[in-house]
Amino acid sequence: MESRVKVEYREKIAIVSLNRGEKYNALDMAMFEAITKTINELKLNRAIRAVILRGEGKGFCAGLDMLSVMKKPLNVPKLLKKEQGNLSNLAQDVGYLWRSVPVPVIAVTHGSCFGGGMQIALGADFRYSTPDCRFSIMEAKWGLIPDMSLSVTLRELTRIDVAKELTMSGRVFEASEALELGLISKISDDPFQEALAFAHSLTKRSPDAVMYAKSLFNETWLSDEASALDCETRYQKRLLGRWNHLVATSRNFFKSPLGYKKRDKS
Repeated sequence: MESRVKVEYREKIAIVSLNRGEKYNALDMAMFEAITKTINELKLNRAIRAVILRGEGKGFCAGLDMLSVMKKPLNVPKLLKKEQGNLSNLAQDVGYLWRSVPVPVIAVTHGSCFGGGMQIALGADFRYSTPDCRFSIMEAKWGLIPDMSLSVTLRELTRIDVAKELTMSGRVFEASEALELGLISKISDDPFQEALAFAHSLTKRSPDAVMYAKSLFNETWLSDEASALDCETRYQKRLLGRWNHLVATSRNFFKSPLGYKKRDKS
């Protein structure tokens, strides 16, 4: 079986492609396992500075391959079982774990981005879309609710009434509405190239500062003020005086040619 996920490295950028284009990258068990494995490998790769996530073929991801998953009775319990010590189960991992990758993750969507596919995209830090991409929180069509981490990722992007309406109706909507609702970051005729350019721009910044900026907002966006302020101070202490902080300062003041080291392990 051809790998469900392909990873290509361009300098310091990992390009992750869902590789089931003939099935619109629908999620079967092999896809769930391949995405989770890929994320866990990327988390440990200190050389990369950004990740671009895209889908092969005519669409980003059409959601769950219901027929394939339901074929074996044990598949659903396997998806919903949370292993000891984990925060999320296998179904949730494919969306939620992108937040644990220490570098920015940019999802590039085209064609259809439905159900589980939308939940995967929402797990990224940014979403760049073609103008004709269509979106849907489609689980209502099957008499279900979204269960691939959308309850965490969607609340950071839009209002609660919007989240309820899109989830209850399961309706399909266009990229222009997705942008208006805050669900995507940008619409472009060539979102992959724009994502690549943005990723390259981030490689010019301190990898530690970028990593801690991602962690700061992920941890504090919905937290109380005291926790947020404490988090700022805690992360700033980890940055001050370290090599990558000194390089950034030297570049600003002295146009120094010093280079950044791999990001902090923290």
